[in-house]
Amino acid sequence: MKVLLDSSGWIEFFAGGPLAERYAAYLNSRYQLITPTVVLHEVYKKIKRERGEESALLLAGRLNATEVIPLTDSIAFLAADLSLRHGLAMADAIVYATARDQQAEVITCDADLKDLPGVSYLR
Repeated sequence: MKVLLDSSGWIEFFAGGPLAERYAAYLNSRYQLITPTVVLHEVYKKIKRERGEESALLLAGRLNATEVIPLTDSIAFLAADLSLRHGLAMADAIVYATARDQQAEVITCDADLKDLPGVSYLR
């Protein structure tokens, strides 16, 4: 099964937050993890700001071990359409569009995505 952990999920996992164990359940060989490049950006930026560059590079390496999906023109157009349809911010729309394009389920604790088809919202 293909899954996409969004930025909030990776950050929750790396920070050892209350939902970290629920996200950890997706980090095994049973799941094929995909990561949009915008998630690399968001996670690296947040970790670098809070913990420094060395930690950010180390943890970003964990994301690079997944299948990284670049932002293509077709995903960008789909993201724009989904943004208009569902009122999503740009990064959320790119994450959701990438999942739709790759036929993956989004795993998130981001309330902006919780009611969309193909999204598993962790509370």
